[in-house]
Amino acid sequence: MNDIDSTPAPQGELALQTIAMPRDTNANGDIFGGWLLSQMDMAGAATASKVASGRVATVAVDGMAFMTPVHVGAVVTCYADVLEVGRSSVRIVVEVWINSLHAGEPTKVTEGEFVFVAIDETGRTRSIRS
Repeated sequence: MNDIDSTPAPQGELALQTIAMPRDTNANGDIFGGWLLSQMDMAGAATASKVASGRVATVAVDGMAFMTPVHVGAVVTCYADVLEVGRSSVRIVVEVWINSLHAGEPTKVTEGEFVFVAIDETGRTRSIRS
């Protein structure tokens, strides 16, 4: 087996990258889970907006588990992979990886499944045109 094949790697396309800052942390210097969830939501929404060719809204988040803490200064990278496109919805898995000063290699932090629905200018559900 090739070593490259056995190395964990992000799935999907780069959707967002930011740096974990002190204002986003608890007293121990670890990033709040809610902050990380909001980054994932933005990454998923950006991808869903492209698929839907317009405005989308988050309707569900499922299956999140945090595997490791995120420290201040870590480069937080979100990858989005479209799982399914429905009549008016888009289902996307978003993975979060970090590169930190403490660890030399990229580390997977969490993943979650997001569902977005395409909406029109009045906020009502609309069909996704291909």
